[in-house]
Amino acid sequence: MIAPLLIFAYGNPSRGDDALGPMLLEQLEALNLPGVELLTDFQLQVEHAIDLKGREQVLFVDASVSCLPPFTLSRLYPEKDRSFTSHAMSPAAVLQAYQELYGEAPPTWLLAVHGESFELGDPLSAAAQNNLGQAFALVQTLCASHQAWDQFIMPATQNT
Repeated sequence: MIAPLLIFAYGNPSRGDDALGPMLLEQLEALNLPGVELLTDFQLQVEHAIDLKGREQVLFVDASVSCLPPFTLSRLYPEKDRSFTSHAMSPAAVLQAYQELYGEAPPTWLLAVHGESFELGDPLSAAAQNNLGQAFALVQTLCASHQAWDQFIMPATQNT
């Protein structure tokens, strides 16, 4: 049985704040949310399009240096990547791959959690720890909400 909601976090736990996505999933795992499947990986790849099959909604979670603190939530739509590699992909490119394989993609959002320190071996920064707590609260609200998630959308990037 496929869970209607997929929460897919990606990031490298060895690179400081890049661990925000996987750490959020660890916290969610303890809640044992009904109808929610949690997946994590270091980066997105074309094969992850298969994971979207049969879903009613998808939430990608990633650390970001360019989003406003503590996090931003934005709606995603299929879009081809401008890069020349299939080694790492954006969530929009995963949606594009899904659309090319299976047709219309499920409604999908990106939760970008603000991070500051991404060096190999760095611990999670204090600011990222705070942002993680706020993002966790939002995801709990999203999972409990029967209303459209679009009401929670926030700007995706800073204008500086």
